[in-house]
Amino acid sequence: GGNAGSQASVAIIRALSLDEVSMGDIFKIIWKELRVSGLCGVCIAIACFIKTIAIDFRFDFSWGNIEIAIIVSVPVFFAIIIAKLIGSCLPIGAKRIGLDPAVMATPLIATIVDTVTLMIYFAIASYVLGF
Repeated sequence: GGNAGSQASVAIIRALSLDEVSMGDIFKIIWKELRVSGLCGVCIAIACFIKTIAIDFRFDFSWGNIEIAIIVSVPVFFAIIIAKLIGSCLPIGAKRIGLDPAVMATPLIATIVDTVTLMIYFAIASYVLGF
């Protein structure tokens, strides 16, 4: 998640420095990032699911193993989406309030994304496992 958010923020910070985007483009940027992150998230979540079943459980398709593969894979999907949205919106928001957009780069984005992703992971795990 942190890598996806960092990549999005670097692209937006570059676009801001070259005056290629402005505050009026925020909905266009969000729509683009939703599409890109959705596709990327689906691909990575499927790969994660297959890896979990194939390598970690050696193709044992018991319901418990499938549940664990779901618990691991679904948060990856949401992590990519959230990371790209946060990574693209924070620099624009920083510029809007008069801060340097580069301040919103990797460490802050990674911290926010990791925290939100852990909350999503535990929520999905609790739901699937019935806690």
